Amino acid sequence: MRHNARVKHFGRKTGPRKALFRGLVNSLVENGRIKTTLAKAKELRRHVEKAITVGKKNTLHARRLLLSRYPNEKVVATIMSDLAPRFQDREGGYTRILKLGMRPGDRAEMAYIQFVDFNATEKAAKEVDKKVEAKAKRVATKATAAKKKRVRKLQRTARAVQRKNRK
Repeated sequence: MRHNARVKHFGRKTGPRKALFRGLVNSLVENGRIKTTLAKAKELRRHVEKAITVGKKNTLHARRLLLSRYPNEKVVATIMSDLAPRFQDREGGYTRILKLGMRPGDRAEMAYIQFVDFNATEKAAKEVDKKVEAKAKRVATKATAAKKKRVRKLQRTARAVQRKNRK
């Protein structure tokens, strides 16, 4: 019987379920928006909203409480220093769920979960900048490799000439 049961178990025992939601909270806090199943998004909303509400207190106790739930110092620092001040005037409802339709493989309903002030264009611009930097790095690496190849070829011919002169 499910009388008054509020937690979805997702076919997992307690430890793996906690690990799942720790990972989802970490991803959401780091990226601002993640794509997951609708059921996981609805359950994740509870965890994230409670974490931000605790972070809004901005005390040592709140930080330690968040660290005990989500043992990632970077994520807790982001909640305390970035998310909590952003939502200081809000009473709740820090996240929004956008339904995306069914996943092709298993027909699971998918959704984006994101913070209400998430700006997709800003994130897209940052991703484009990262891609441009990565491409520039690849081009520089190729140029370096080509230069090394030329140097090796010159060294090889120089050695051949030296061997020829010794004879």
